[in-house]
Amino acid sequence: MKAQQLSDKALKRGAQVFIKELKSQFASFKDTGASIEEMKISEPMWVAGVRTVKVYWPGPKERYRIIHLNEFGTVQNPNPKGKGSIARAMRNAERAYREAIKQAIREGI
Repeated sequence: MKAQQLSDKALKRGAQVFIKELKSQFASFKDTGASIEEMKISEPMWVAGVRTVKVYWPGPKERYRIIHLNEFGTVQNPNPKGKGSIARAMRNAERAYREAIKQAIREGI
């Protein structure tokens, strides 16, 4: 139980690092800022036997419907301004994410 609590704390801290990078990536092509405002981090959960947190877009402006369009493009707009921004954020935040996880575990031990 204690190990899971430590793991959850580390995941939340790492997710905050990722969200910060993701918001900076989204800022480069923001229009109204709704995609940035609606970003949320889920509580830790089990997915296929692995403890995980998810980034999602709930909210009244329903940005979750267009996030994948910005990430991959469409037939009419194959290269939108934000194409690949989530993948870039994951790549850019990887080292900082790992450091945040390590630091949270060190503090917990």
